[in-house]
Amino acid sequence: MKITDSQEKLKQIKTAGVVLKPSSPELKDIFLNIKDYFEEQDIDILIESHSANMIGIESDDIYNFEELCERSDFLVAIGGDGTLISVTRRSCKYNMPVLGINLGTLGFLTDTMYEEVPDFVEKLKKGQYRIDNRMMIEANANINRFVAFNDIVITRKTVTSMVKINAKIDGKLFNSYYGDGLIISTPTGSTAYNLSSGGPVVYPLTEAFIVTPISPHSLTQRPLVLPVDFEIEFSTPDSSGAIAIIDGQDIYEFGQNESIKIKIASKRARLIHRLERNYFEVLNKKLRWGN
Repeated sequence: MKITDSQEKLKQIKTAGVVLKPSSPELKDIFLNIKDYFEEQDIDILIESHSANMIGIESDDIYNFEELCERSDFLVAIGGDGTLISVTRRSCKYNMPVLGINLGTLGFLTDTMYEEVPDFVEKLKKGQYRIDNRMMIEANANINRFVAFNDIVITRKTVTSMVKINAKIDGKLFNSYYGDGLIISTPTGSTAYNLSSGGPVVYPLTEAFIVTPISPHSLTQRPLVLPVDFEIEFSTPDSSGAIAIIDGQDIYEFGQNESIKIKIASKRARLIHRLERNYFEVLNKKLRWGN
């Protein structure tokens, strides 16, 4: 399927909820400009309470994150890929489409640059955009549940030792890894930590798990791509246990022989993109292919 084949559109485009990159009070003027751009197209702007406090504004249109999701037609993450990942993870249970506005260089996820916002908002109102639905992964450990957009990394607790990780598919052992850890990535996350650890680049609309060892002790261990029909279970026999890092943002410690089960999440990430965006052009620029 071609990425431009998606016909999904927003049900309405009346209200946008904005979340800013944390610890960035210098974004006040940028937010006010973006607010003006949207309001010129008759789109009301709400702002998340932490973002409003950070830039020091007062308004009747300030809401906590949950209220923001309930009152908005879509969300706008202003910052970079990390901001977009955080907003997408937190809002997935509300099935919220998210537009990422990039304030730096071209991102893998946030392709709309700040200077392109006025033009894109006009196109948004005309229906000239697309919504990509991308798989997320869900991890369950005891009573804890986590959702990841890019990856879940299972790794050692200290840099002075390696970790052994046993991996099962549908309850049956298929491998034991010994090294610095494992990356369980979505196709979207394949260009993140997975890529730097020697894993494959996978087209982001594919539905698959990518399991990539981190500095394995054995040279026979290689990245593995698995269908999402499986539930993958990981545990460590090490007495010190291990840690799971979710999208580089949350950390969960688990003990000896405690299992973490990973499967495809029931919700998809819904990303709003320009029609002009081409994934392979992004790869070419970011990875400098051909140079």
